[in-house]
Amino acid sequence: MTMRARRVPGWLVGLIVPAVLLAAWQGAAASGLVPPAILPAPGLVIRTLAAMAQSGEMAQALAATGSRMLFGFALGAACATVLGGLCGSSAAIRALLDPLIQALRSVPSLAWVPLFILWLGIFEASKITLVAVGVFFPIYLNLVSGIANVDRKLLEVGRVLGFSSWRRLVRIQLPAALPAYVVGLRGGLGLGWMFVAAAELLGATNGLGFILDDGEQTGRPERVLAALLLFGLCGKLTDWALAAAGRRLVSWQDIAAA
Repeated sequence: MTMRARRVPGWLVGLIVPAVLLAAWQGAAASGLVPPAILPAPGLVIRTLAAMAQSGEMAQALAATGSRMLFGFALGAACATVLGGLCGSSAAIRALLDPLIQALRSVPSLAWVPLFILWLGIFEASKITLVAVGVFFPIYLNLVSGIANVDRKLLEVGRVLGFSSWRRLVRIQLPAALPAYVVGLRGGLGLGWMFVAAAELLGATNGLGFILDDGEQTGRPERVLAALLLFGLCGKLTDWALAAAGRRLVSWQDIAAA
């Protein structure tokens, strides 16, 4: 009798590359290949994280960055959902609004900063708005594409059943576009973390971006690396939570398991 090989959990496989990189990092630091002023040893970064946690600096930074990210993501996702739903479901509205939105998408993220500071000041409103801009475009693009590219045969079934345009949108187009929408949410979330870092680097007195800037200004690379690790951890955890919620939303899909 042959025993079935146990499948290695995906999360365990995902730790292989970080473990290899950590070992290479430790080796480079221990051998003196890279000066400590450029790449401090992992142990120093861990001690920095521990000191930040003990002093309360980590909790304050996570709370500040997390609140900016939460409000910015909610604002950007809400605007993208409304405009994406309108443009995806109506060719006339898409012809009216989509060219402008596509043009705005080409504007570099940092180019918005002076305008937002002039309009909204240097405090939280400008940072949240910048995050919302970053979140908006991936969600909008995926939702428009998902709704506009619904199988025509499904729409014909809705017409045969006597569905109104609104009912076809709610009962057919939106559910069919849901997988693309979830992908857009995840893409927007990832960009949101990048935009909140940019917003805090350009002017903040707290948050993970402030720790990055402080480490660079004071010549402490261990603080820079500690903040980068926290950004990566926060991004991964929030993406994992969103992906898990997305799988529940599209559990009706009959897809091949990877």
